[in-house]
Amino acid sequence: MCWERDSFLGENWVQVEFYMNENTFKERLKLFFIKNQRSSLRIRLFNFSLKLLSCFLYIVRVLLDDPAQGLGWSPIIWVNRSLPLWGLQVISDCDIVGFFSISLKGNIWEQILRIPFLLEVINAVPFIITIFWPVLRNLFIPVFLNCWLAKHALENMINDLHRAIQRTQSAMFNQVLILISTLLCLIFTCICGIQHLERAGNRLTLFDSLYFCIVTFSTVGFGDVTPKIWPSKLLVVIMICVALVVLPIQFEQLAYLWMERQKSGGNYSRYRAQTEKHVVLCVSSLKIDLLMDFLNEFYAHPRLQDYYVVILCPTEMDAQVRRVLQIPMWSQRVIYLQGSALKDQDLLRAKMDNAEACFILSSRCEVDRTAADHQTILRAWAVKDFAPNCPLYVQILKPENKFHIKFADHVVCEEEFKYAMLALNCICPATSTLITLLVHTSRGQESQQSPEQWQKMYGRCSGNEVYHINLEESTFFAEYEGKSFTYASFHAHKKFGVCLIGVRKEDNKNILLNPGPRYIMSSTDICFYINITKEENSAFKKQEKHRKNHESKLSYHGASRLPVHSIIASMGTVAIDLQDTGCRSGATLALPTEGTKEGRRPSIAPVLEVADSSSLHTCDLLSDQSEDETTPSDDEVSAGLEYAKGYPPYSPYIGSSPTFCHLLHEKVPFCCLRLDKGCQHNYYEDAKAYGFKNKLIIVAAETAGNGLYNFIVPLRAYYRPKKELNPIVLLLDNPPDMHFLDAICWFPMVYYMVGSIDNLDDLLRCGVTFAANMVVVDKESTMSAEEDYMADAKTIVNVQTLFRLFSSLSIITELTHPANMRFMQFRAKDCYSLALSKLEKKEREKGSNLAFMFRLPFAAGRVFSISMLDTLLYQSFVKDYMISITRLLLGLDTTPGSGFLCSMKITEEDLWIRTYARLYQKLCSSTGDIPIGVYRTESQKLTTSESQISISVEEWEDTKDTKEQFGCRGNHRNSTSSDQSDHPLLRRKSMQWARRLSRRAPRHSAKTAEKINQQRMNLYRRSERQELAELVKNRMKHLGLSPAGYDEMNDHQNTLSYILINPSPDTRLELNDIVYLIRPDPLTYVPNAGPSRKNSFCNTVGQDTREETQL
Repeated sequence: MCWERDSFLGENWVQVEFYMNENTFKERLKLFFIKNQRSSLRIRLFNFSLKLLSCFLYIVRVLLDDPAQGLGWSPIIWVNRSLPLWGLQVISDCDIVGFFSISLKGNIWEQILRIPFLLEVINAVPFIITIFWPVLRNLFIPVFLNCWLAKHALENMINDLHRAIQRTQSAMFNQVLILISTLLCLIFTCICGIQHLERAGNRLTLFDSLYFCIVTFSTVGFGDVTPKIWPSKLLVVIMICVALVVLPIQFEQLAYLWMERQKSGGNYSRYRAQTEKHVVLCVSSLKIDLLMDFLNEFYAHPRLQDYYVVILCPTEMDAQVRRVLQIPMWSQRVIYLQGSALKDQDLLRAKMDNAEACFILSSRCEVDRTAADHQTILRAWAVKDFAPNCPLYVQILKPENKFHIKFADHVVCEEEFKYAMLALNCICPATSTLITLLVHTSRGQESQQSPEQWQKMYGRCSGNEVYHINLEESTFFAEYEGKSFTYASFHAHKKFGVCLIGVRKEDNKNILLNPGPRYIMSSTDICFYINITKEENSAFKKQEKHRKNHESKLSYHGASRLPVHSIIASMGTVAIDLQDTGCRSGATLALPTEGTKEGRRPSIAPVLEVADSSSLHTCDLLSDQSEDETTPSDDEVSAGLEYAKGYPPYSPYIGSSPTFCHLLHEKVPFCCLRLDKGCQHNYYEDAKAYGFKNKLIIVAAETAGNGLYNFIVPLRAYYRPKKELNPIVLLLDNPPDMHFLDAICWFPMVYYMVGSIDNLDDLLRCGVTFAANMVVVDKESTMSAEEDYMADAKTIVNVQTLFRLFSSLSIITELTHPANMRFMQFRAKDCYSLALSKLEKKEREKGSNLAFMFRLPFAAGRVFSISMLDTLLYQSFVKDYMISITRLLLGLDTTPGSGFLCSMKITEEDLWIRTYARLYQKLCSSTGDIPIGVYRTESQKLTTSESQISISVEEWEDTKDTKEQFGCRGNHRNSTSSDQSDHPLLRRKSMQWARRLSRRAPRHSAKTAEKINQQRMNLYRRSERQELAELVKNRMKHLGLSPAGYDEMNDHQNTLSYILINPSPDTRLELNDIVYLIRPDPLTYVPNAGPSRKNSFCNTVGQDTREETQL
């Protein structure tokens, strides 16, 4: 069968040849001379060389010619041309290829009328004629016009060159080439024409003609060299007219291309990409604040000074960014390219494959933040596809989109960090300020010339950052190899002033914050510490004599060899007032009851080199035996406080880190989550009716996004004592989705209410008068505005209203723009605020990256902007561990064996410790906690006039309404009564008293006038507060709420708060100081024995967790 088929095909098979082009002689010539890039390039290069050779031969002929031999007009018509020179010119000018190519390019008449063909005829035909008629060999032929043919050949050659090497042609390069070649051709034509025509006149040389042309075209016109005969004068007029027409057109096209290139940014040089290091910043729109934050933080590190920053943005550069990039400091290091990360051509322009890193930032000012995340995801995918080996640093807005970019090297989810930080602000005051200062690069020299002591301490401590070093290479920690972590941390702080906060084993990627006294330091460990500068930039000076004297004075000298039980006995009972730990046996750091005498400083037990199990004050937070007795009380049973501990059974989005939390045994029905509406299970319709024992935490947000889940989790973490759990009320503008309610219904005391902070009734119903903290989250719908900085206008005004209505309420506000924090708690005529404004301007002029740090709301942790955390992503390029450490501090990640951030308050009973170094020792030797900073609140000094006003008004009230004020005075010592507003006469008398005071004051004293104004404003403010208080009380009565809990006069305006990160060991502790602690993971010390709990759900979860953490 096969043979028969082959024979059949062999008889009828016909071979057909297919050609890519017509198989004619003309088409083959076209293919060789025109269509084939490489052969066409060679021919054009040969043609260009011939034209240049003909021009060169013309110059040689002019130099060898002597015009003095002719008379009259004959020197213009006839020239002296030697036979060899004539032969070379015939060869160079008889361009057969040019004539032959006429029939190859389409219409013959169209080609004949073209200027290049006419020039070819003018130069080549006369030489051909001289071959057959030798008498005309000395006839003048304008060979210098071949320069225009050389220009035309050069343009075609460049086009063929780009086609041959498969590169995109640069319009800017071509236009510059055309302009330069046009200018050179004009000058060369004018030089040769003037020189030849003046053979019958002044008989100018080529140099004289060059001099005349340059002087003429530059419009200088000295007049020492001028044409004498009319043909040369006519030629000058013609050349000037041609120059006036041709050159402006060329310059206009060049200027247009230059402007377009400035908009698009051109290309990043391949040679520079291979020899210099650069990073690429991809953004959808570039704002000046974003740019400056990135540049200041990126170039703050010494080893990044030689890096280039290539910005790839699809929009045109705005005026502010253009002005900044023209500054010499940035113009040499920052390159702006207009293009899209989704186009390989633009990624090639940015040399993404050679980049050291690529930062992809989201546009947080977009109305649709989900769409902004989708654009970020596509950019990340495009970069990963084009340059797989380029490290990616990605910023995402919503947590549910994070799993799409898990391949990125570093990811910062804005809503995750934001809500976790705002939640911790309610537990540990000013956590947002603490984290912001840690992730910013600061010199620690801010406000060192200020007369205010708090500004000096605050500015100096703000320079502390997190650094890392290998233990065996470290001077700080090398001597502590084989010692416990707490021993190394305490002695390193005591000796060098550095705060060791965590370690990472060589064979493990997980960072452990304060692994506790049982962790033994190894030589291969990576140590993470807080200090003003890294160890490599530190200088060490040994002071042996001072060290010996200092050691001889230490109260615990030689006590490290004592038995553990003796040390514990000398310490007494240890109890720390922690807001977020269940390991407490009292309210203070107890004074040692043994071994102390009057007049002698109480001793503190030493920190052991290797911890003993009997020295650790551990507690089983899984069973909560310190709180939950074997039989719960009736109140607990009735209130339903028997909670389980475990992992939340439902997560609202993919990628959330599981956290061990307080949970309910059964999920709450959705109807019971509504705070302001009763249901068949309960009939409560406001926060007062619930009778909460602890104060509320209210969160005002626009929608219940998945990020809000990260606000609830840190407040319900397992290490929070259940008796200290604050009820959480979500005040939402829009009703939440079912999947969000399904996630929060497992957490105890979490409620929601549909309302707005614009409405006073909604605020009162959600329990604002019983709240400890009010968190105001920036609304997505207001993040974009026609004027960028106006995006925070509504939030600022609403918070200012809250501040005026409920002055005792702790309000934590999120803003879009950090620059707007100066409007928080705004007081226009407050001299202290104006002084801080001037200080901010001075620090900004000095180049500080944290000029806003001295604003009182930021220093106190009352205001926060997520854009402050952009530097966290930028710092990760140098410190790849910063995101992990920040997530551990905020509770977003939980690593077995890693500690958590908490706080303790210094009370009067704790002041015996006296200094921060002794507190460090006390904590390390007892509970193993590591202090990292202090949150301090001070009273703002009042002027004498304000104090006098307060006393005078109160005395007037005492004499006027003694009976009515008696009950209220016990609660409000330094404030006027709310009932004062019921007596207009008293208010009028107070204002009359202020006016009489102003009339008595000497008018020539400016200081006295200022004091009078302050007195009058103080009286006015008090009266205004009384009116506001009356308004709130009336609304409460209208809603059926009792106004008894409303504290209308408790004013915190005269206090300032600030943070001291890693203060010096000799820093004195003050009353009401709040100390930030990193507490060891309690699960690390939980014994293997099962817990004695009645609930089976709790037992199961607890056992599983213990097995994991024990490993």
